[in-house]
Amino acid sequence: MTDTAGRVTLWGIEVFLAVAEEGSVSAAARRLGASPSGVSQQLSNLETALGRSLIDRSRRPAQLTMAGGIFRKRAQRIWSEASLARAELAAGDMRNLTDLRLGMIEDFDADVTPRLLSSMAEELSDCRFLLETGASHRLFDQLEDRALDVIVAVDLAETVADWTEVHPLLEEPFVAAIPKGFDTGDAPLERLRALPFIHYTERHLMGRQISEHLARNRVQLVRRFELDSYHAIMAMVAAGAGWTILTPLGYLRARRFRDATEILPLPTAPLSRRISLIARSGVLQDMPERLVDQLKPLLQEMTVAPAVEEMPWLEQELHVL
Repeated sequence: MTDTAGRVTLWGIEVFLAVAEEGSVSAAARRLGASPSGVSQQLSNLETALGRSLIDRSRRPAQLTMAGGIFRKRAQRIWSEASLARAELAAGDMRNLTDLRLGMIEDFDADVTPRLLSSMAEELSDCRFLLETGASHRLFDQLEDRALDVIVAVDLAETVADWTEVHPLLEEPFVAAIPKGFDTGDAPLERLRALPFIHYTERHLMGRQISEHLARNRVQLVRRFELDSYHAIMAMVAAGAGWTILTPLGYLRARRFRDATEILPLPTAPLSRRISLIARSGVLQDMPERLVDQLKPLLQEMTVAPAVEEMPWLEQELHVL
């Protein structure tokens, strides 16, 4: 067996990153499917090669040393480039892909994403999947940093860059969610002003989009609450504490509160958002298009059809592209 002590290897870098993220050798070993002793040895080999201690394993959880913090940024870039190279070499035939790092907005994490991964796992039997769910702007940052290969996120002007390829998936309108039985009469916006407005946080793209739309239309609302969770927002609406603006996907995601709430068209000028699959241009050849071909039927079956069945007035506004 070749002695790798004193050498910087990709396996050693992957081990280091796993220990740094998991906070322990044993947890990193479980994640990597390796033995704790093997992981510990690889980490020691890397530290020997670099001549620096990278991780303080005496602390719980294990923490990066100063040298480890410096090396981690470089290590992530090295590992990302290696993963990208593998993806480029395998992209001509998806069956050869060994790693796929996919980012998905949280709106799909309970239904569409599991079905997509299950379908892909059958086709890509030797591929290891890394799934990251989160807000669109965070996923885009990770794509730009090469920490993700492909993302499904809200498509706005800032996501269109010369290094991206954008594949539209879904168009959906923003709607208003109100307490069940609240009478909006012939002037919905004026009646709703009597209730506090529960705002989706402006730390996220969607919250900023809503704020900018209200400002453009010169709509001023009493904002007592700003939350970052669909479930928390819908729970407050269901309790009669206020009303909110969200999307059909957000409403469907908070299913448990649907019996105590109602959805109606936005009581201002219309507003919509587009969700797209975004990748680095040309890197993965036809893989993004093949992912789109798998995603669109799932979105129609699991998102559009149930929403339109419950709210027929959405038929012209909520659709797969």
